[in-house]
Amino acid sequence: MLPMKPETSFVVGIGPTPDFCLRVSIASLVRVLFKTSHENEWWLALERKVTLVEKENSVTVEVNAQPFGGAVNILALQELHNRIGGFRFDSERSRAEADFRLFIQPSQWPTLQAFLIENLNRPTDIILETSPDRELVEEFEDAVDIALAPNQYISKPISIVLEENPSPTENNRARGHPTVRVYRIYETIITDVTLAEMISTGSHQFSDKDLSTLAIQRSRNGGQGRANGILALPLEELVAFYTGLPFQDRISTVLFQGHRLSETVAAVLEGIATPKHRKL
Repeated sequence: MLPMKPETSFVVGIGPTPDFCLRVSIASLVRVLFKTSHENEWWLALERKVTLVEKENSVTVEVNAQPFGGAVNILALQELHNRIGGFRFDSERSRAEADFRLFIQPSQWPTLQAFLIENLNRPTDIILETSPDRELVEEFEDAVDIALAPNQYISKPISIVLEENPSPTENNRARGHPTVRVYRIYETIITDVTLAEMISTGSHQFSDKDLSTLAIQRSRNGGQGRANGILALPLEELVAFYTGLPFQDRISTVLFQGHRLSETVAAVLEGIATPKHRKL
């Protein structure tokens, strides 16, 4: 179910203009950890996303693993406008879902950054969503067809990560537009042993190739050409892998145990610094 669109006394426009040309994206990233009943090792659960990409009259399949999470919702558009001034949504969908994916004037960024750090650090906030639960539940449903219940996990906020230097977004809603990003990092521990076993089984049940085939089949059947799955990776080995990478390579998509990992994986790992992310 989509969140209700906050009421306003004004209409928020869509798309960039010569003045509103800096895109700001705020998202939650969740470090989902679990242990199985027969191991004392921590595992990191990631979402595998398969997408068909059309390029120059050809179609390629991209399989990327990334932390669970997604766009932070705006709970009070009028209050946000009162605090930071004018803005525009990056797409009709972002406006409909009240996602914080906005175009602002570049001069607004320092003020907005300070506002975001203050408000995202609050346990609850009247303007911004400050819990990972909504996205986590939705994505577990997509990835492993599990209706995640509140008594199966515990979550806590860890840090805020900033990408302060604008870089072109690959998001289809605003592809190519210079974007700065703010990530609210959470840690979620799966406390339900049965659920932990299901995650482990789901990770091994389907290969990247299986998920790619599923996405292609869905596209041929008139769907969007997407598929989702879950991937469990040994946390200690993963941290050691990133530690051993040259510093400048930690901001790229990397291969680990045959899987493509998004650059945001490094952002949720404790003790891993990157040239792109400033952790607060």
